[in-house]
Amino acid sequence: MSIYAIIGTVMSMSRKIVLTEDEIPKYWYNILPDLPKPLPPPIDPSTREPVDPRKLEAIFPKSLIQQELSQERWIPIPGEVREAYTIWRPTPLYRAVRLENALKTPARIYYKYEGVSPPGSHKPNTAVAQAYYNMKEGVQVLTTETGAGQWGSALAFATNLFGMKARIYMVRVSYEQKPYRKIMMQAWGAEVIASPSNRTRTGLSILERDPNNPGSLGIAISEAIEDAITHDGVKYSLGSVLNHVLLHQTVQGLEAKKQLEIIDEYPDIVAGCVGGGSSFSGLFWPFYYDVVSGKASKKIRFVATEPTACPTMTKGIYTYDFGDTAKLTPLLPMYTLGSDFIPPPIHAGGLRYHGDAPTLCLLLREGIIEPKAYNQVSVFEAATLFAKTEGIIPAPEPSHTIKYVIDEALKAKETGEEKVILFNLCGHGYFDLKAYQEFFEGNLKPFDYPEDKIKESIQKLIKEYPWIQEIPYVKS
Repeated sequence: MSIYAIIGTVMSMSRKIVLTEDEIPKYWYNILPDLPKPLPPPIDPSTREPVDPRKLEAIFPKSLIQQELSQERWIPIPGEVREAYTIWRPTPLYRAVRLENALKTPARIYYKYEGVSPPGSHKPNTAVAQAYYNMKEGVQVLTTETGAGQWGSALAFATNLFGMKARIYMVRVSYEQKPYRKIMMQAWGAEVIASPSNRTRTGLSILERDPNNPGSLGIAISEAIEDAITHDGVKYSLGSVLNHVLLHQTVQGLEAKKQLEIIDEYPDIVAGCVGGGSSFSGLFWPFYYDVVSGKASKKIRFVATEPTACPTMTKGIYTYDFGDTAKLTPLLPMYTLGSDFIPPPIHAGGLRYHGDAPTLCLLLREGIIEPKAYNQVSVFEAATLFAKTEGIIPAPEPSHTIKYVIDEALKAKETGEEKVILFNLCGHGYFDLKAYQEFFEGNLKPFDYPEDKIKESIQKLIKEYPWIQEIPYVKS
């Protein structure tokens, strides 16, 4: 019996499994060389050809562009980044013993808890890395967008660590719903601007048409990119979707693998929520590597959850689309609701993006990922049960996954299966208490985004750019 198995026998009912700082991963895992087929490239709309990486230098530092395109499976984590990670990493892996008991399920439920970071989510795993690489190339200010505020908080925290500034365009509805997120960003020295704003041509044009526009991540991205490309010493930073962002997040899955090994466990299911795809990808990519390398000890299901109000994976159309509303980004291959998508004002602000990461979309298209969608009323019911049993009040975003996990655990109760479920609790909900208040008062609505609006948006895109249909990479 291995030493890990012996320890596992002793710790089989451990409430949490922790690692030492020395066990923080030394490499990020890059999925690109292990995808079932090559990832379709970003397309430059001006040439209709794969984008020239040099054009991206107006937005990103060279080092991150290299990571974006790299075919290296393991990318070293700089010492300065690992040192910053020690502020909160390694994060604990919990067994949800009290939730299991409440459900009377034979399933064993584990969650990787990223809410212990200073900003309260998984987002600083990439924010710290991006701030570091930008700082090394002399960038003074980073611009970005944020929905619920987790990403903006993370970038404010990270830029402060490396002596930089951040300008953050926050989706207006979240700016108004979550004032304490704004204050958190300001505490770390960031400037926070409600989007759409009067600071950019993009924002002004939208406000002229609709002065009460609630904003969207697509609009906020447009404003942040416009800000970056029109000012010297400024670059743009993205919190999800792109390959370099997702690979930085794999510290979560790599730690989780080691933590489960300590107690001699291995998951039947790895689950997470998807807005753009960073938290879920960060957890499941290392387990996917086990599958493709023949190291997985059992068959694993990868399950991604989303809101019915923004159903990119369950109702979106797989095509090339812009990453932002003003069409400043290259065209990306993804499941999309249309880049002009304006989401209903649900409280899961981090899940209100119109598209998803191209890597995740390719795996979804290949049937490797299972998507599940839930309305916010059922999600808050699940979140409340989790809070009552596990003590942590979860953010609305991972509560979509908690809803799935509870359903799956109840299925295991019916079948008697002792399945092992691992999910990502990617942030706490202590800045989301207004949402809980509305739930307790019965004021939350179970939004379902209509399919005809999705088709209308895609048809509008195709009418403006008919040649998109001829790009070979996404044709069936």
